[in-house]
Amino acid sequence: MLKTDICGVELKNPVIAASGTFGFGREFETYMDLNRLGGISTKGLTLIKKDGNPGIRIHETPSGIMNSIGLQNPSVEEFIKKDLEFMESFDTEILANIGGAQVEDYVESIKLISQTNVKIIELNISCPNVKEGGMAFGIRCPDATKVISEVRKATDKILMVKLSPNAENIQQMAYACVEAGADCLSLVNTFNAIAIDIYKRKAVFNNITAGLSGPAIKPIALRMVKEVYDTVKVPVIGMGGIQSWEDAIEFIMAGSTAIQVGTANFIEPTVMIDIIEGMEKFMKDENIKSLDEIRGII
Repeated sequence: MLKTDICGVELKNPVIAASGTFGFGREFETYMDLNRLGGISTKGLTLIKKDGNPGIRIHETPSGIMNSIGLQNPSVEEFIKKDLEFMESFDTEILANIGGAQVEDYVESIKLISQTNVKIIELNISCPNVKEGGMAFGIRCPDATKVISEVRKATDKILMVKLSPNAENIQQMAYACVEAGADCLSLVNTFNAIAIDIYKRKAVFNNITAGLSGPAIKPIALRMVKEVYDTVKVPVIGMGGIQSWEDAIEFIMAGSTAIQVGTANFIEPTVMIDIIEGMEKFMKDENIKSLDEIRGII
């Protein structure tokens, strides 16, 4: 009933743990049966190990959170050595989320992960391009096109590009990414935001801005998912404030092939199981045989 196909890879259901909110699954193993998930997107991986940002990293906001983690991770190579086997022990699809500070970093990371059995690479183009003054690769189409086209040459894995909602034009960006070689798209990543400590008279985060996620962004994320679904003819994986099965169904109706759950995992560790069960019940109650019947109907 909930079986989902992403570019030829079949998931038992469309519910995927979003990158950066689920680690490599170890912390959640005691709370749920990871085999029940459609997929897990790894913590964002980079070529070189990163310790992350100093100072405050998480800040609660009305209906959401802000984060400035700084892509803390053990590196692609260490992930392959120490964590991949653990993830592969479960009957769930693995999405390797890859980031980088320059095009060469992405390419080298992709070459390493391409030697594994991971079928889907989720390319995080929200990373700052250090060679071009720090603007994220996912803001301007030419920058995104360059990194995607180079990565495309380096792998025959399914390439899922994760879009930033901070792009100059989300529809143009989606089209440019597909033209450059993306097999599918995921969106949205976090929104740029600022929080201020009025007593310290300074920004909460050392980097001033941070990424906003959670229920507060859901209506905007839904709009962007629909716009992208209407623009390109590849699978769209939707995310942004999903915390219930009703939210998940909304994203499917907006055009999502699958959905990712992020911030909600911090509030309720078993939320994805609740979402899966809720979607199943809804489909039975509504006599819906397949998600294809309602996908993109808005």
